[in-house]
Amino acid sequence: MNEGRKYERMRTSKLGAPMGELKCANDLLDDREALAAAWERDGYWFFRDVLDKEVIGRIRQTYTDYLLEMGVARMEGPSPRYNGADVSGLHLHTALTRLNDAKVHKILHEAPTINAFFAKLFGCDPFWIPFTMHRTNPPVSDRSTSRFDLIHEDGVYNDGLPFLICWVPVDDIDEDTGGVALLEGVHKGPCLHRREGTNILPIDEQDVPSGQWRRTDYKPGDVLMMGLHTPHSGLSNISADRFRMSLDTRIMPSTGKVPLVGTLTEVTKTGLKVEDANGVHELAFDSTSFVRGHQGDRMPLHEIPDRYKPGKEVIIAFEDRRVVNMRPQN
Repeated sequence: MNEGRKYERMRTSKLGAPMGELKCANDLLDDREALAAAWERDGYWFFRDVLDKEVIGRIRQTYTDYLLEMGVARMEGPSPRYNGADVSGLHLHTALTRLNDAKVHKILHEAPTINAFFAKLFGCDPFWIPFTMHRTNPPVSDRSTSRFDLIHEDGVYNDGLPFLICWVPVDDIDEDTGGVALLEGVHKGPCLHRREGTNILPIDEQDVPSGQWRRTDYKPGDVLMMGLHTPHSGLSNISADRFRMSLDTRIMPSTGKVPLVGTLTEVTKTGLKVEDANGVHELAFDSTSFVRGHQGDRMPLHEIPDRYKPGKEVIIAFEDRRVVNMRPQN
């Protein structure tokens, strides 16, 4: 799509901000140089109809079973519909706990057909990071507020973890259902987050460049990949009775500097021991270590043993024997 046509399609209706179409990168898949140039220019890749729909359908069925069990959905065709029940029990934390405990991410991460696509994209096997957010967002009741859920960059919370964000629609997601929107070409500028002490504040809607928002109508089989410094946000679900079903997980080429993914065996305010498939690793904290707190903030070192206890599964970026970044698996 040429630039003129793309901007003709920008629209504000129901979205609260002008939004153009995401650029589709399917025709770049066999051209590594063109892929790299698109990533450098835009800060994302969007691929249409490339993931195995049978695998995505298995994830959708798991989400559907969860919604039916919670008593908030009825079946209408292949997709669950909101039945008007109280959705307070559908809080994001509940969905994450239930679906992460069930290791639903493994349906995606361990599928040979899914891995084959990413191997083709990267030119090597993918390395999946066990950091997945499952979303089964019902329609919102208050439609007077902004459609943006939380404008943010992942990089401010994950310094030293060189992963790519991998966002996957699990069902049809149109303008009403929302999905995700990103700011194209803004990833090379200064960070738009503000800070208050150790707290990282969401990006203010008024601080983003106008005319840079992009989204599309998503289908199962699509995948959107973003860089750590690409600002983006979920869009609230204003449909009548549909759920926004999607997941975002993290991935990187296996030839990159992959993090430690393992289980803590010992933790103090000065260091830790973590066990993975290769054995036990001993690492130290220093004043530059970013250890993720409950709200994505940087946790003071003396508080670490209260949250990160032996047995906790973690993801650790490290340099030599120093912890650069540590966060829980989910």
